[in-house]
Amino acid sequence: MSQSQSPQPSPYVAPSSYEQFGAPPVVVPRMPWGKAIVVTVVVFLVAGVVAGWAWQQFSPLAKYTVDEQGGALGEEQMTRIFGPDGTYTAIGFVAALVLGAALFWWLRNYGPWSVAIVALGSCLGSGVCWGVGMLLGHDPLNPRLRAARPGDLVAAPLELHTWTPLVSWLIGTALACAIIAATTWRAEPVATTSKPGASEPAPPVD
Repeated sequence: MSQSQSPQPSPYVAPSSYEQFGAPPVVVPRMPWGKAIVVTVVVFLVAGVVAGWAWQQFSPLAKYTVDEQGGALGEEQMTRIFGPDGTYTAIGFVAALVLGAALFWWLRNYGPWSVAIVALGSCLGSGVCWGVGMLLGHDPLNPRLRAARPGDLVAAPLELHTWTPLVSWLIGTALACAIIAATTWRAEPVATTSKPGASEPAPPVD
């Protein structure tokens, strides 16, 4: 007479097909390309106008001393001849660093394209800054020297003596993007896959 044995529960239980091994990544919707570009252009356009006004207002200008032969720069004034270049570089670098960081963080979901958008915007801001400053403060020197009398001091025109300061906007933006990318690329959640239990060999049953 055979004694019926109750079936032993299997030590291995297959996971349910509905079991989730990890929360799905949160998908952040992107704004339309047109809006991203328009906002970037407007931000750098306004920044360029303000920066150009600041460049014209705060640039130290060399002073020409008028005499019978025209105008001459003294030794002290010679050191101020490149004052507008330094002022433009400082204003442009700081403005691009701050705005580039804010816009790159805002557009970071576009990946590498966000760098291109912000970089092109910084080039626009640099050009607008130069144009506004020249429009407000570039007075030709020779007519003012001819109209002055001996002993008068005539300020040098506001101008850049080299095109290198124009790159300060792009350098500030690139530095901001590099710092943010380096500090946040590890902070993004990394998708990990867990091995399903079915792929593991079942333990031996005595």
